[in-house]
Amino acid sequence: MKIFRSFEDAKSIKNPVVTTGSFDGVHIGHKTILNRLKMLAEKHNGESVLITFDPHPRKVLYPDTAGKDLKLINSQEEKLELLEKAGLNNVIIIEFTREFSKITSEQFVRDFLHGMLHAKVVVVGFNHHFGFNKEGDYKQLWDWQHVYNFEAEEIPEQEVQNETVSSTKIRQAISEGYMQRANAYLDHYYMIIGQPVNYIFERPSDYPSFVKITLTEECKLLPSKGIYAVSVEYGNFWSKGMAVIHGRSGGSDEVLLDIFDGMNFTEDQKITTYFHKKIHGAISLSDIVSVAKVKYAKGEISDLIF
Repeated sequence: MKIFRSFEDAKSIKNPVVTTGSFDGVHIGHKTILNRLKMLAEKHNGESVLITFDPHPRKVLYPDTAGKDLKLINSQEEKLELLEKAGLNNVIIIEFTREFSKITSEQFVRDFLHGMLHAKVVVVGFNHHFGFNKEGDYKQLWDWQHVYNFEAEEIPEQEVQNETVSSTKIRQAISEGYMQRANAYLDHYYMIIGQPVNYIFERPSDYPSFVKITLTEECKLLPSKGIYAVSVEYGNFWSKGMAVIHGRSGGSDEVLLDIFDGMNFTEDQKITTYFHKKIHGAISLSDIVSVAKVKYAKGEISDLIF
């Protein structure tokens, strides 16, 4: 998958079949759109393209409340990994600014989709809006097809809007710790990509040390506090493990990771943690060791991960 940081850089894309949006979570509904992009790209001997924005528009338009109210399922890095696994050819990441937010829907289509990309097809999900004040919609795209020489297509509501693809339901399931439900909605395991940092607190000498995961996205949505069965990927290394999410004194949550098979890591590389199931509710940091040792003895965590 190719990643571009401007429309100018992406002008070489062949017969672009384009969609736009945040695609946070890259869930089943998003994959419905991505699969249609791939089919149309093959039909037109072209390439599939997602236009997305960084930072998230709400961080720019509502900076005072975004940190508190905005909860993202994926960091940018996580989203790009999921998009690549979904088979997307190209991502164009546009810097979102207040100036860019004032571009009208027709300016966006005329100057960028047509003027720079020469889009062959523009695909949107039902009820999709874009441009200044979200004035643009599928009806406008349909009207502009012959003016700007592209085909417009809308994914029907029944194909993308049902219980399994509701972003609200996904976020609710994650925030309540129902990881199996969230994973079913997502069609993949909820993931955290983060920097590993050595972490030490009082524990028995025979008990493995924890690694603290430093998040790369300040608005990342974390599961509720508790202990989770996870699997861990680090380069070519894979292991079962246990993740602990607990509250710090400053109020924000912290992710601690115990990797069952051990792992030699460097702090300049990143660990991907996949969440399978919650096995224990919120617990104080001082009690984590005693609870975890019981789980180890019974093999409960390991048995939960295929």
